[in-house]
Amino acid sequence: MASEHERLSSEVSESFDVKLVKRMGELQNVATTLREWEKAKQSLSELDGLLKDPTTDAELRELAVEDYSSTTAHVEELSRNLTTSLTPKHPFADFPCLVEIRPGVGGGEAALFAGDLLRMYMAYCSRNNLRSSLLKYETDSGESDANGQPPLSEAILEIENPGAYEEFRSEAGVHRVQRVPATESKGRTHTSAVAVLVLPSLPASSTEGEGLSEADLNDPTSDYYVSAADVRTDVMRARGAGGQHVNTTDSAIRLTHIPTNTVVNMQDSRSQHRNRERAWQLLRSRLAQARREEREEEVLKLRRSVIGVGKMGRGDKVRTYNWGQQRVTDHRSGLSVHNLDDVIQGGEGLEKIINSVKIWLGDREIEALIADEEAMPQSQ
Repeated sequence: MASEHERLSSEVSESFDVKLVKRMGELQNVATTLREWEKAKQSLSELDGLLKDPTTDAELRELAVEDYSSTTAHVEELSRNLTTSLTPKHPFADFPCLVEIRPGVGGGEAALFAGDLLRMYMAYCSRNNLRSSLLKYETDSGESDANGQPPLSEAILEIENPGAYEEFRSEAGVHRVQRVPATESKGRTHTSAVAVLVLPSLPASSTEGEGLSEADLNDPTSDYYVSAADVRTDVMRARGAGGQHVNTTDSAIRLTHIPTNTVVNMQDSRSQHRNRERAWQLLRSRLAQARREEREEEVLKLRRSVIGVGKMGRGDKVRTYNWGQQRVTDHRSGLSVHNLDDVIQGGEGLEKIINSVKIWLGDREIEALIADEEAMPQSQ
């Protein structure tokens, strides 16, 4: 891969080609990390030679001992980075993303916690200069939270920056909260859950998407293809709270993908045209994610016959937020942060947790690659 990067660099210097530049960008991290690793290994070898040489004077030997320890740690870090850079890139890694939040078990308390998570992700985006906007926001009737917000029934947060999917994909799963609800008179701790789903944000049409071409959306073999003939469109009056346009104009859109019975509703805008665009965007994203997961599940069946590589799916509990202990524990990486307020405000604690899960995911993907290699002879 490093030699390919050098060859492409030479070719680009002679004649500019967009495809070659894109491939160079993909290989850049591997090539840079490999050069740093080789340089560090060479330094380590030279230090080892000095320490083994009986003619090395005492002062130089003392300096070599100090450098050997730090250089060894640096080589280990570069080895981990090199392993990560060699892991195949997720096909949706460069896309913006949609974060869907829905309350699960726990009734009104789950709905209130769903609102907490939505604000947590919005705060995290603001802190990290990520552009975000609410694609969908629907509420239920019931007790309001401490901020006077009604309980949330569903929210979809769009994070518009390229690469947002890679940043947030580890957040998918069931988030559990343990706390005393404001309505609890006897001070008992309740356990509730909220489901978080992370999807690639795909454009409604090829003219809107930077990362997708006309061929991507019109190729029946592509994850992003949706045949208009397979989608039933229903136009209806908007329902629920939302202003004077609700129940007065036919602005709400419901799309049903008939082969999979995937249904998308959108009524947030007063414009039927805008609701239609958003509904198509969400439908493409859900179907692309489902197709990807279906292929991964087939591969997983093969891996399980060789090595125990588990997959943390949407139905698994991924994180617990314990208010009484001021603790947030991620059940995949095993990391616990005892600063819940900072996490729920989208602070450094949340960033630390997200990064720990990224490392965990990288390790699992490397295990999966090894499992694939071991499974190949059996499948032939």
